[in-house]
Amino acid sequence: MTTGITPAPVQANPACVINCTWYGADGTQRPLDLDSISDVLAGDAKGFVWVGLYEPSDAILDKVQEEFDLHPLAIEDTRKAHQRPKIETYGNSLFVVVHTAQVVDERIRYGETHAFLGPRFLVTVRHGASLSYAPVRARLEQEPELLAMGPSFCLYSVLDAVVDHYLPITDSFRDTLDLLEKDIFADSYKRRTVIRLYELKRELNKMRLAVAPLQDALAQLQRNQAQLINEEVRLYLRDVQDHAARVNDAIDTLREMLGTALSVNLSLVTLAQGETVKQLGAWAALLAAPTLVTSWYGMNFAHMPELAGRFAYPLLMVGVGVICVVLYRLFKRSGWL
Repeated sequence: MTTGITPAPVQANPACVINCTWYGADGTQRPLDLDSISDVLAGDAKGFVWVGLYEPSDAILDKVQEEFDLHPLAIEDTRKAHQRPKIETYGNSLFVVVHTAQVVDERIRYGETHAFLGPRFLVTVRHGASLSYAPVRARLEQEPELLAMGPSFCLYSVLDAVVDHYLPITDSFRDTLDLLEKDIFADSYKRRTVIRLYELKRELNKMRLAVAPLQDALAQLQRNQAQLINEEVRLYLRDVQDHAARVNDAIDTLREMLGTALSVNLSLVTLAQGETVKQLGAWAALLAAPTLVTSWYGMNFAHMPELAGRFAYPLLMVGVGVICVVLYRLFKRSGWL
């Protein structure tokens, strides 16, 4: 098979260039170096170029801008890499920003993927915690009929992978919350449980900031009037939007459950403290009664009731005991003991 592209020696690309490949309309593939991209795109061969970068240097971004004739504002956003999820149109190309997430050392780390979509090219730039899109490329390379849909289908595959990586995270949150519920209703208070609940809610709030704007961006991408999006690909993008909506709904549900769990935990702790205060108050009252009676007889008065009586001391002890028993039964019946 021929692609209409004159073969040329491929120079070694910088380490930040993870992938730079020409995909022909007939299913052929050929690695490229960055310097030859503009020459390839200037030809009349049908196909597109897919370039994958990971945390590229300013020099590489300048080179990519030159080769693909990208808008300087979009390159500046990619250089800073602290953008909200969005879709922007620059002439005959689209600039897409999405947030990525992955679990690293039992904590969620966030990153960004910036994509430039043109009629014959796709450039993906990863920043921070972002899994490689090599599995996505490998799957597409095994199905040339999918690659034949053009770079817009590759963009869909990248967005689908980003959303799919959210699902295991929400599932792990749900499992963790189920385990923490046992500690919430345990008889003993565990400070670590409250800390973990707060950490989960904080992580969910961060994740919602990444997922919620993504739905609007995907909807905007479907409605985009530019001819860069294959009509058939728009149906696939709608499916990705449905997945993103499901993830967002799961996040909202988990946030509500975590808020309820924190409230229940606080209520149970308050009730437990109240029970403790009631018990302490009851025991204090039991001790106060004999203390009051015996303190009277500890005074140095010459004339006190029954001081000279033979059975004064035993009767006093019996009276104090009766008072304590009556108080104990009253507190027991009222649930204070």
